[in-house]
Amino acid sequence: MTDLKQQIIAIAKEIGISKIGFTTADNFDYLKKTLTRAQEAGTNSGFEHKNIEERVDPKLLLANAKTIIAIAVAYPNKLPQMPEKSAYKRGKFSPSSWGIDYHDILAGKMSLLAQRISELTDEFDHKAMVDTGALVDTAVARRAGIGFIGKSGLVISKEFGSYMFLGELITNLDIEPDSPVDYGCGDCERCVTFCPTDALNGDTTMNAKRCLSFQTQKTGYIDEEFRIKTKSVLYGCDICQIVCPYNKGINSEPQTSIDPELSYPELQPFIKLTNKEFKEKFGEIAGSWRGKNVLQRNAIFVLANLNDKTAIPLLEEIAANPQNAVHQEAAQWALDKLKRTSQHNRPLKKNRERGKIK
Repeated sequence: MTDLKQQIIAIAKEIGISKIGFTTADNFDYLKKTLTRAQEAGTNSGFEHKNIEERVDPKLLLANAKTIIAIAVAYPNKLPQMPEKSAYKRGKFSPSSWGIDYHDILAGKMSLLAQRISELTDEFDHKAMVDTGALVDTAVARRAGIGFIGKSGLVISKEFGSYMFLGELITNLDIEPDSPVDYGCGDCERCVTFCPTDALNGDTTMNAKRCLSFQTQKTGYIDEEFRIKTKSVLYGCDICQIVCPYNKGINSEPQTSIDPELSYPELQPFIKLTNKEFKEKFGEIAGSWRGKNVLQRNAIFVLANLNDKTAIPLLEEIAANPQNAVHQEAAQWALDKLKRTSQHNRPLKKNRERGKIK
């Protein structure tokens, strides 16, 4: 089916898929040991598909599976335009959450790709997945030649670095598979070295619960170590990507319009949003999936990290309100941190008696 493969590649390019690859629907049994170990040790995020057998065997997801079509959609890591200066300090959503939710973007492109493929061949059967699906997207992408899995655990390509959203179509098509890429990290360990929480193991695996991206999505209380290290970030973490040599000079075109005010929101107004206001304003971005409470908790931490003393009245108001215990505790922590910073920065009084002539 060489002609079919070339036709699918052409369609993918036409509908804005950045990179496409093909691999067999053979199992990924080599992942079992790692997945089981992470599950038993509790070092996975908990967001993953729970059934490990389904994670490693595509035929459990589509009985007549023969070929998996892997796709990547590149996304930008720099805003086309920064927000205007404001009286308020701002927090930051990671680039993966700029614009419309990438799950919707990928789902739309895969649906269109599947529709177009069905027009080319009879009896086309498929199952589409984005990262909430069963298969390990990175393993599929690596085997399909999209890129290699870096020590950061992310798929990296020469064309788009690691700034790629991944998805796959498990299909009943019989298509010649592609080969994995012939490049990799080499001796570079910048992502491992610069990870602020030592979450990366250096062998493509990680302790996901130590990753700042996980911590910004975790509900409830979080440890002080992570509160401080998030710095100005409300959602996600990109340090391992920022320091990666493959990402140097790369900034892909956005797939949708990006509102800089949503990417870098004003912190104090953000904390005051009601549920309705939050959904109306931020509901379409990927970071909104956790809801406003988690993100507003993060925003309280960021106010303290940015030493924003203008926020003290707002923080005092939140700290006095027992209706949201997590926010109350976060606000009290932020107030204590701001006060410690003020005392630390207070200039020493000059000893007026020093050098006095007697």
